[in-house]
Amino acid sequence: MAIAKSTLAKIHIAKQQLGLDDETYRVMLRSVGDVDSARDLTPASAARVLAHLERSGFKPTGGGRRPRVAAGRAAQLAKIEALLADAGRSWDYVNGMVKRICKVDAIEFCNGDALAKLIAALQIDSKRREARR
Repeated sequence: MAIAKSTLAKIHIAKQQLGLDDETYRVMLRSVGDVDSARDLTPASAARVLAHLERSGFKPTGGGRRPRVAAGRAAQLAKIEALLADAGRSWDYVNGMVKRICKVDAIEFCNGDALAKLIAALQIDSKRREARR
């Protein structure tokens, strides 16, 4: 059974984040996953490899992915991303807001007005957090 593309991508991101050269990476795959290539990993061996990479210092970003929206809304998306980073929150947090505030399933379905509502809500949250400090 092959591993998911997202798991394979996560392994490659870890390799890059840890600065592993190709030889070191291959040795690790052989010793931890018993394979020569990450695409040959089983789900169980991929989990072992990821656990090893995390013990070695890999810090998964987690929290979902940055959505793709039309170029006209890219500036709004960048503002949302900046507000999330300032709050230390992930894209999963916004996904919940999208369902509550905009009444759609994903941020990709939001128009400019809906994105403006999300920005306003995140700015209000930012001011609340600042007042607590």
